[in-house]
Amino acid sequence: MTDRLSYKNKKELPDSVYGLPERREYPMPDAAHVRAAEAYFRYCPEDLKPRLATAIVERAREYGVDVESPTVLSYARESR
Repeated sequence: MTDRLSYKNKKELPDSVYGLPERREYPMPDAAHVRAAEAYFRYCPEDLKPRLATAIVERAREYGVDVESPTVLSYARESR
């Protein structure tokens, strides 16, 4: 899979690979997209950040990615 997902590719992804599945935003079908979701985390609406942070940490663990953002890690800890 390339780093860029086409509209068609995004449409075919299951809801479960999205950081915010109900909005189908922040797709994380692979390690590269987990890192991208972490990089774009700051654009997430404030009220959704805890859920997205948790999803990023969970997917990162699944793909062996180290989450480096202290902000993402902080939101993930708060949401527990």
